[in-house]
Amino acid sequence: QVQLVESGGDLVQPGGSLRLSCAGSGFTFSSRIMRWYRQAPGKEREFVAWISVSGASTSYGDSVKGRFTISRDNAKNTVYLQMNSLKVEDTAAYYCKVQVGGDDYWGQGTQVTVSS
Repeated sequence: QVQLVESGGDLVQPGGSLRLSCAGSGFTFSSRIMRWYRQAPGKEREFVAWISVSGASTSYGDSVKGRFTISRDNAKNTVYLQMNSLKVEDTAAYYCKVQVGGDDYWGQGTQVTVSS
């Protein structure tokens, strides 16, 4: 079955960096667009970033543009989210998502807390 497992979340100070990972299994990772979303307490889930199957094309939400970078390693079935210049408002649970057979699959999420 399709599985996504995120990791890398942590407590970090404002201005710091983190790299999140999402490992996929149960589907052909190299043929699927991968996405990152986040959800802060009391807020709706928000689109963060998107990456094409080859990694050549990416797109970002306005709130993270210029600070976050999405990448992928198809040999490792893993998508990454490099987060720099973190702000308090980046605090959220971060999720990766894949669409397979018309259905959306989500990981369990990894918590990022930005605080001094």
